[in-house]
Amino acid sequence: MTADTSRTRRGKVERLLAAYDMGEVGEELVAAWTGEGRERRSLRELARYFNEQLIEQVLTEHAATAVGADPGTVLDRLREDSVSTAVRNRTRRQLEREGVDVDELESAFVSHSAIRTFLRHRGASREEPDTDQVAVEAGHIQGLRNRTVTVVEDKVSSLRSTDRIDVGSFNVIVDVQVYCEDCQTGMDVDDLLEAGGCSCPDA
Repeated sequence: MTADTSRTRRGKVERLLAAYDMGEVGEELVAAWTGEGRERRSLRELARYFNEQLIEQVLTEHAATAVGADPGTVLDRLREDSVSTAVRNRTRRQLEREGVDVDELESAFVSHSAIRTFLRHRGASREEPDTDQVAVEAGHIQGLRNRTVTVVEDKVSSLRSTDRIDVGSFNVIVDVQVYCEDCQTGMDVDDLLEAGGCSCPDA
């Protein structure tokens, strides 16, 4: 196995944990993901936590005290689009005066996908609540139906207000039917989902 192959298989997070002597952070990531003795955290939350710990480690190594901000604030000043260019540049200069290679630090920041890869390689998993997929899709269909009603109402009202069509008070009804060619049965999509199938013997 070549050095490059080994680096690729280890993953970015594993390499950084070793390079910056942050092994305990790796254990904390796994525990926070699986919920061991604490509230479970999302991948994005874990990515931010890792980046904050990385900044803290770098600041400690350089005995950087002139920055005058906690790791979370430093992270925001370097990465958030809402931060002004002046604030970002001032933070970079402060770090550079303390001997921090800011470009190297920023390139070390990890994304939530890197955290996902790290957790997968560590074999970390957690039980997710069962999801009623039929109910989820029924909700999606209802949302599409509601949007269709809204669009049609707007278009008809617009045409009526410009005297392009003549119609009184109206309601828009969207009826979605599913027709099975095998058993030649048509059902409202809500009825089909609630029944769990059509009239086919194998349904």
